[in-house]
Amino acid sequence: MSTESTRGRLFRTGARDTTRGSRTGSRLGETRTSTRALGATQRRRVAVLRWWRSCRRRFARTWRGALHAVTPLGWFVAALTAVGVGLGAGLSWIEAWFVACVGGLLLLLALPFLAGSRAYGVDIELDRASIVAGGEVRLRLRVQNEGARPALPAVAELPAGEALREVAIPFIGPHSGAELPMSIPAPRRGVIQVGPLTIARRDPLGLLRREVTWPERHLVHVHPATAQLPPNSAGLVRDLEGAANRRLTDSDLSFYAVREYATGDAMRHIHWKSTAKTGALMVRQYEESQTARVAVLFDARPDEYRNPEEFELAVSAAASISVQAVREGRERFVASAWAPGRVRPSIDGLEELPSQDPQQLLDAWSELEASPEGLPFEALASGLAHSRRPLSVVAIVTGSAPDPTRIRRASAAFTPDVRVLAVRCELHAAPRAQRIDPLTVFTIGALVDLPQMLIRGAR
Repeated sequence: MSTESTRGRLFRTGARDTTRGSRTGSRLGETRTSTRALGATQRRRVAVLRWWRSCRRRFARTWRGALHAVTPLGWFVAALTAVGVGLGAGLSWIEAWFVACVGGLLLLLALPFLAGSRAYGVDIELDRASIVAGGEVRLRLRVQNEGARPALPAVAELPAGEALREVAIPFIGPHSGAELPMSIPAPRRGVIQVGPLTIARRDPLGLLRREVTWPERHLVHVHPATAQLPPNSAGLVRDLEGAANRRLTDSDLSFYAVREYATGDAMRHIHWKSTAKTGALMVRQYEESQTARVAVLFDARPDEYRNPEEFELAVSAAASISVQAVREGRERFVASAWAPGRVRPSIDGLEELPSQDPQQLLDAWSELEASPEGLPFEALASGLAHSRRPLSVVAIVTGSAPDPTRIRRASAAFTPDVRVLAVRCELHAAPRAQRIDPLTVFTIGALVDLPQMLIRGAR
């Protein structure tokens, strides 16, 4: 047989089976059977098989739902019912039959509470997306019955952070709705996740339970408490309103002196009066003035703090300084041992918090947590000093554990033209300021002490 005839037979083969009344065809090894060509008996058999598979899948789905609908108490009652039937049938105990009848009756009475479906439409509306620690967020839960039949009362479960709020949904008529106000307290700094909402139907005894969950979620950022700092307290050095830098430049606003013209100097900087007096080209020279660049270095290691309350005091102090820098439009760099959203810290331990506006910065402070694996603040200060950022003010915020020697060692990593101040947060301590060249150490016992210390340090 030739190769061509074999290839044609492989791609196009067809035969009619006269005994079974079906037509089969193969293409590239696939076989197709047309049920239209089957006999009446075969068609009925195929229809029965398809119906059986559909019923089996439907039964399995219903059975899984029924198993999930039984609560632990319901399983206990079902077990008592089964034991009562066994003891009553085997030992003819009237008491066992009584227990079995009562258990079966309770399960039967619980079934109507789960019958039917409820076409609910749920919407969660928050009055704000962020709040200061110690406040509360108000929300409105809107439940709409979108069905044509009335909806019986139900119970809604709304997770809010670590708490689980239960809200009773009243009887709602067809195409009607209900609005349920509630409040969520926010005692501590952090992020509270509201949702997803679960509406559960259950019988009065809690034997059966049926749940429907909506995936809607909301995040509420609980900001740390901040203090209102005096203006220009977050980095007023070498600014246009402050003192000029001793470094000289050829183009700025603070005039310093004149010097002889050098190749490459711009002609617009020539001082013609001095040129006329000396007979040689003289150009203006200026003192460099620049906007303050503030870096807030936060120590996120919990070992440097005596308790969690002292850690939160340090977070509030660092957030107050950084927010003031953002409001004044300073170029800022907010660093910590660990940034929110990072699974692991960077190689040098420095992470920069987003600080385009105060809201974004406070959201980042809300998400920041303690970092037991973070580097000591001396290493962070050394990394910040060697990062070649043009800094002018560095604020180191830490706890009460570090002594002044460690803080001075950290400040020694910066050049003399960088002003370094340290804020030690010692809970309930008396506020004091200590000058240790080349830095100033402020000790605060409460957040209200921070503005006074910054005013004293500016003098």
